[in-house]
Amino acid sequence: MDAVYITGTAGSGKSLLASRLLQWYKDTKSFPIILNLDPGAVNLPYKPDVDVRDYIDMQTLMERYDLGPNGSLVMASDLIATRLDEIQNEVDSLNPDYVIVDTPGQIELFAFRASGPYFISNFHSDNRVTLFIFDGVLVSSPLNYVSMSLLASSIKLRLKSSQVNVITKSDLINEKLKYILRWSTSNVALESALSDEKDAESSLLSKDLLRAISKGGFIQSPVAISSVTMNGMVNLVATLSRILNLGEETKD
Repeated sequence: MDAVYITGTAGSGKSLLASRLLQWYKDTKSFPIILNLDPGAVNLPYKPDVDVRDYIDMQTLMERYDLGPNGSLVMASDLIATRLDEIQNEVDSLNPDYVIVDTPGQIELFAFRASGPYFISNFHSDNRVTLFIFDGVLVSSPLNYVSMSLLASSIKLRLKSSQVNVITKSDLINEKLKYILRWSTSNVALESALSDEKDAESSLLSKDLLRAISKGGFIQSPVAISSVTMNGMVNLVATLSRILNLGEETKD
């Protein structure tokens, strides 16, 4: 069983991408399942095979501990690690080829508190990879692109997993996508774009951050996809295949 963790900022398209990956693997005769790890999720574009909400109920936490929505969400995220064995047993009982893990929308609660890294380190799978989602609309600005690259680097450091950066919503940024992809492969092009920013202080800081990230070896070319048109999904799945099973698809 291989595990694919989908991370990213709220509204970046994590859950929709999770549903598309699930269908892709089903269509290629694999047996994938989807694990929802977001205890605060209300509406999901898929039916979870395993759902953390079956183990952790935010409304109950609010009533029992007199918490507001934010406080109960923090507690619920911390409690995920305490239900690891039960979630593991439920996943194992399904015996999937792939488990696609849709992580909480509030990435800071999952990645920067103890529960998320603990879960990923101790959840048993043959191989694992993390997808970090760049919201295509958000990173159309060079300043935002650098900021998101810094966050992606932080997530990789925290979760200690192979990571693939993915630009979503490519169908909404047709004109700007070529510039974003150029920034991802050329620091010169990105620094030039930063120089055009009106805020000189932010431009200089972004350049310094970019150089530091690049020096640390964290810069990587993202895979651009659209979960609406499915453009780029072949490239994403091929990248996952190379990481998870050296390019060999799971056999029946």
